[in-house]
Amino acid sequence: MKTNRRTFLGGVSAAAALSASGAAYAQKKKYDDGVTDKEIKIGHTNPYSGPASSYGVIGKCEDAYWKSVNERGGINGRMVKFVTMDDGYNPAKTVEVVRQMVEQDRVLCLFNTLGTPTNSAIHRYMNQKKVPQLYVSTGASKWGNYKEFPWTMGFQPDYHTEAVIYAKHILATVKDPKIGVLMQNDDYGKDYWEGFKEGLGKDVNKVVIRAMPLKVIAHNTGSICSIAVAAFVAATERRCSDHSTFMIHPTSMVGQNEGMSWERLQSSLNAALADDQRTENILRERTSLPDEMLSARRVRDVYITPQDALKFGIVHSIAEFTLPRGNEIIQI
Repeated sequence: MKTNRRTFLGGVSAAAALSASGAAYAQKKKYDDGVTDKEIKIGHTNPYSGPASSYGVIGKCEDAYWKSVNERGGINGRMVKFVTMDDGYNPAKTVEVVRQMVEQDRVLCLFNTLGTPTNSAIHRYMNQKKVPQLYVSTGASKWGNYKEFPWTMGFQPDYHTEAVIYAKHILATVKDPKIGVLMQNDDYGKDYWEGFKEGLGKDVNKVVIRAMPLKVIAHNTGSICSIAVAAFVAATERRCSDHSTFMIHPTSMVGQNEGMSWERLQSSLNAALADDQRTENILRERTSLPDEMLSARRVRDVYITPQDALKFGIVHSIAEFTLPRGNEIIQI
């Protein structure tokens, strides 16, 4: 039987899985990336800076835990090298540091990476690379899709269930409640919102007086290129005129010169690759653009007609732009 990352990590808990599988590896002397006779390398991301830096204490506690494991002799004699990096709760930064850990540091797996938007940004990448994304630190309901994403595993109660409990508690303890909802506009917020509505039941429209975020309508009346396409598909409702175009293209490295050091060149390359992966993740998540088109845009400019934009879900309709009455209009 061939041993790989998946059989290596087929246990109930990370420590138990690593411990149980260590013996099998010792017998066969055949290892995946991140494992030697003396070391197991585990990757991790956490917001040690930025708006969610209060969660940084989680990463520090996990680092302390793995150090305590090493002080007790490690896992079957192997020391755990816990590589934890700051992503600032920024999905683009998450892509950058995870690519570094997977492709340069060669970690065996990622463990307990924090955040719904940050894990979403690396979700498909980790499964394409067949590197385990274990016990993701987020309660989004999407992590249970083992058929499409077999290398990803959640571990905590989902946000939907949690929100149902909150709603029922409010109804049981507050007389005639009036509720305003301010939500994060991603899987994290949407899971909470759907669960909250379920918990409120038939009285949801009587109880909730205002829900955010606002409905965002985007209309392409000319040409949208590059990263602007990724921003465009984030809108709730998307339209384009019949003469408009969309264009996606390779990520470029600007400002290079012959005197640039290897370190700066490598840093620029990593940033460009992270930006490229981020754009592709967004396009895959929000549209149905075919693989051949996404692959082609890595080497050349790809122009998308309004008809193809409609076909592949970039827009919901083709129509001429009309000024909406009584609504704020922002041109970008």
